[in-house]
Amino acid sequence: IEASGAGFLLAQQRGYYKDAGLDVTIDTGNGSASAISLVAGGAYDVASADLSTMIEFNTANPQSKLAAVAIQYDLNPNSVMVRKDGAIKKPADLAGKTILGQPFNASRKLFPAFAKAQGFDGSGVKWENVAPDIGDTRFVKGDFDAAAYFFFTGLLNLKARGLTPDQITVFRFSDYGLKSYGNGLIANAKSMQDNPDAMKAFVKATTRGWVDAIADPRAGAAAIKAREPLAHEEIEFERLQLIVDGTMKTAETRANGWGAATPARLQATIDETVAAFGLKSSLAVADIWTDRFLPPAVDRKLKA
Repeated sequence: IEASGAGFLLAQQRGYYKDAGLDVTIDTGNGSASAISLVAGGAYDVASADLSTMIEFNTANPQSKLAAVAIQYDLNPNSVMVRKDGAIKKPADLAGKTILGQPFNASRKLFPAFAKAQGFDGSGVKWENVAPDIGDTRFVKGDFDAAAYFFFTGLLNLKARGLTPDQITVFRFSDYGLKSYGNGLIANAKSMQDNPDAMKAFVKATTRGWVDAIADPRAGAAAIKAREPLAHEEIEFERLQLIVDGTMKTAETRANGWGAATPARLQATIDETVAAFGLKSSLAVADIWTDRFLPPAVDRKLKA
């Protein structure tokens, strides 16, 4: 478990779930696609997962009716990174280059929408499907022109291999034309329909945990360490600060509170996903989102 789970663990460790009458089990996922399949199959009620991956799943499985019940990453963390001392100075320079990114990598999957927004043809990019740990080392050595990551994952992975953030240029998709949300709390129809009060209590308690983690990332990192003794607390603190500052402390979350979504950006998330993934989708905003489980705005207001 890494810093992306801090709010959930803080809610659990501070008794917010228990106080709400919930017995919550938190397990580590293995990427959004896997997490969404597990929720759709009923093995889990909720997962933290990428909305674009959920849209792809719902398009292929219209009977599943998965929906986001809260937004975790208000700004999408997908990015492409290059060495600052290299030839790539702007996104369009990526055309025809080699980029590290596995087929299931969310940043790779959204890359066509990023390329379109930046006005270049991304189809000529050569993707390098290399295991992440080996790929990180090879990117640092200069084997690839660029690498696709959630920005907070890439910066710390590369730093651990000797490439510091000041040596890296980060092309965050949210800085270059994309309006998609990142991860949200994705729930299945059965959990929402059969246990609406429990879902509402879960979202409220989780919101408390994330509002606390945003206000006190040190406490969030300590919660990670308490759950996973092998975790490096300082690294997770640094990662959580990147997550908080880069995806959660935004103009929209300050205005609307943690977890909220707007119809315009939900529609943009659908449109960008359909374009990037080549989907034939007629999903509407109501097919991917519900705010009926969100607590009142006063309970979602950021403290920091």
